[in-house]
Amino acid sequence: MAEGRTIAVGDVHGCLTALNVVLEAIDPQPDDTIVMLGDYVDRGPDSRGVIQRLIDLRGQCRLIPLLGNHDEMMLAVCCGVTAGYNQWLFWGGDATVASYGGKLPEGVPPEHVEFLESCRPFYETQTHIFLHANYRPMQPLEDLPTGILRWESIAEQPPGPHYSGKTAILGHTSQKNCEILDLGHLKCIDTRCYDNGWLTALEVHTGCTWQADKTGQMRE
Repeated sequence: MAEGRTIAVGDVHGCLTALNVVLEAIDPQPDDTIVMLGDYVDRGPDSRGVIQRLIDLRGQCRLIPLLGNHDEMMLAVCCGVTAGYNQWLFWGGDATVASYGGKLPEGVPPEHVEFLESCRPFYETQTHIFLHANYRPMQPLEDLPTGILRWESIAEQPPGPHYSGKTAILGHTSQKNCEILDLGHLKCIDTRCYDNGWLTALEVHTGCTWQADKTGQMRE
């Protein structure tokens, strides 16, 4: 029996319509692995719907959700941490609060908090490493602080090849040209869905891509 696909999905940022269209095109099967690279919430109109869709997706395939910096900020608020709350609102958290009826944390279902708590800092296969933000070429992922894994941009200086020889698949650093950044050893698939770009899904072995904008239009 052939192994399933390994598909990475970039930053969703509350764009549920794009996510639904991309998932419909992918048609996830039980033996597929879908790695969500984080930043499910903020900026777009339906963060609540995105998290619920991902919870439901667990029944269709093997889902590997990573925790992005925006998800980290939401989780902190849900756990009663008030420091940084206004900064989170400024960076798009206001849209997330609105999607939960203006009540956070009390309006967030426990299963949504549990989903965020279950998200991983990174994921690794025999051929690829998956993380939200950045890495260090000569360090194992488990040795990296969350500031690098979730917050550090690659815009000014993309990292070199990882010592493992594995290809890195990243999100976080939104590409202003809305195109995948492909450096060979590294692919960044945050193609700015929330801002007139695309939500990108990438089958990492074949290079097959699926892209949809926030209105649900697929890219040909």
